[in-house]
Amino acid sequence: MEKIGVSQKAIIFNGEGKFLTIRRTETAPSNPGKWDFPGGDLDFGEDAMEGIIREIKEETGLDVEDLRPFDVESHINKEGDFWVTIAYIAKAISDKVILSCEHDEFRWLTATDFLKLGSSDKLRRFVGCFVA
Repeated sequence: MEKIGVSQKAIIFNGEGKFLTIRRTETAPSNPGKWDFPGGDLDFGEDAMEGIIREIKEETGLDVEDLRPFDVESHINKEGDFWVTIAYIAKAISDKVILSCEHDEFRWLTATDFLKLGSSDKLRRFVGCFVA
C-alpha cells in the first residue's frame, strides 16, 4: 500500500551564525552514520509546529526561538512511498546540546563546512540556500 508521510527538519543557528548538525548512529534505522538536522516524522494529527519543537527537544535538548518554515521538498523514496519534508530555521536559546540515543556526535558548522560532510541531497539543497 502506498504511504504518504510528512517529515520535518530544523536548521538551528547559534549566536555565531553557525548551525547545528547531528550525526545518526551506525545502528539508526535510516541513514546510519549520516549527518542530519534535528527533526523527524510528524505524528498523525499532530500540529506541525508542535511536532518540530518536540523533535528538536527530544534529539538535542535545545529550546529555540524565531522558529519558522523556509522550504518544502517532496520525493518518492526507494520503497515507493511519497514523503514531504518541511524545513525550518530557528535560533538556539543556548548552545548546550544533549543528544538522544539516536545520534552520537554534533557540530556547529557554517553552510560551506556542512556541504563537505556526508549527508542527503535534500539536506544539501536546504543548506545551499545559506551559501553566498
